[in-house]
Amino acid sequence: MSTAIELAEQFQASLMGEGSPRFTGLAPLETAQKEHISFLSNPLYRQQAAESKAGALIVSQADYDFLQGCQVNIDSKRIYFVSKNPYAIFARMAQHFAKQNTPKHAPGVHPSAVIDQSVTIPSTCYIGPFINIESGVKLGERVCILGNSTIARNTAIADDALIYPSVSIYQGSKIGARCIIHSGAVIGADGFGFAPDFSAEGGEWVKIPQTGNVIIGDDVEIGASTTIDRGAMSDTIIGAGTKIDNQVQIAHNVVIGQCCVIAGCAGISGSTKIGNYCIIGGSANFAGHLSIADRTTVSGDTSIGRSITEPGQHFTGIYPSMLHAAWEKNAAILRGLDKIRQRLRLLDKRKNSES
Repeated sequence: MSTAIELAEQFQASLMGEGSPRFTGLAPLETAQKEHISFLSNPLYRQQAAESKAGALIVSQADYDFLQGCQVNIDSKRIYFVSKNPYAIFARMAQHFAKQNTPKHAPGVHPSAVIDQSVTIPSTCYIGPFINIESGVKLGERVCILGNSTIARNTAIADDALIYPSVSIYQGSKIGARCIIHSGAVIGADGFGFAPDFSAEGGEWVKIPQTGNVIIGDDVEIGASTTIDRGAMSDTIIGAGTKIDNQVQIAHNVVIGQCCVIAGCAGISGSTKIGNYCIIGGSANFAGHLSIADRTTVSGDTSIGRSITEPGQHFTGIYPSMLHAAWEKNAAILRGLDKIRQRLRLLDKRKNSES
């Protein structure tokens, strides 16, 4: 276990208090004990922080000043890690403790794994039970692939990637270093491409071959049951550092920039380009062939039907909830808006003609 001074130096925080204590991990303000570190990033919880039994707190300078002057009888031996971004320090410390407390898989290949003869598995990798690795696959160092996953031909997975159970990675996909792909994710399935060929007598939807690939940058995390389709002719691309939640649908030829976050159940239609550092709320959806500027924020349940060219804007399109009877009345009014508009135009014409 690291000492307080070692943690402060490692995570570039100012240490207020004794540097020798050691901590077993992090805990919420309300349950933390002397052996725990907790954090405060919202001033609304200052009083709770003052009353917490945590042995150390990660705080901003303003919150530290408040807590020092607080009248609550807190432990005078408490340690503080003061930072400009307490939430980020908390996240990095949480990673630190998680690595210490999570057992690692010893390198090796489970005897039930099926691996094509053309594939060389580095000695630092772990290949779990019932893994299927096809021809031409290239694995970096320390790649960990857990049970029941399929890695199709000519896929490349870079160093330190972690693939959880029951992931399907289709042919030709490229996975960057330190990526995390959670269970049930499907990378590289065919994009939804069909050409209509109908006549009066009938016809069919003609499938368009999806010959592009999926390219995922370094440090990307992909949530459970998320699907990222391969491109039709060009590639679907996910930028480095982007984090994607569970059950997100990313269609063919989509390009997502660096360090974006996309919450659960969002849907991005084909050939849309998302800029860098964008924040996309849960169940938000995008029409196809759009271009979204850098640092755009889209609230949950919002539908984006046009391109966004100015960076840094925040879009919301949520209709507030209400009692069902009130919603029915408003819906009836909305249905009649076009008739009301036509009547207003007619009245305006009459007024202009009379004048």
